[in-house]
Amino acid sequence: MKKSLGVLITELRKEKGMTQAQLAEQMGVTDKAVSKWERDLSCPDISSVPKLAEILGVTVDQLMQGEKSSSPINKKVQEITALILRAVPLAMGVAVTVLMILNQLDARSGMIMLGIGLASISVYLLQDQK
Repeated sequence: MKKSLGVLITELRKEKGMTQAQLAEQMGVTDKAVSKWERDLSCPDISSVPKLAEILGVTVDQLMQGEKSSSPINKKVQEITALILRAVPLAMGVAVTVLMILNQLDARSGMIMLGIGLASISVYLLQDQK
């Protein structure tokens, strides 16, 4: 979820265990300037953004886009999870259909399989709303 620059600076600063005064000192500005950044009343000077990103442990791109860093592995895990949550309902639907045609599935088992499919797609859709 994208956040305002001020909210992101606040969160990242707190994660680093820094006070506004400590961040200000490292940036060469006043703590009042940092306070204004965090309340979205002003923005850091564009030339100081790379230094701010480095201090906060994110890339300039992540800072400017309002997103915390997420490792490529985390992104890949999220992509695979989303794919699985979309594939399971399809697989369950196909399996129920084929097994019912072949008279190899009782109604109770079919309902359980379809329930698993519905639960998977529900989790995917709820996850997508974050």
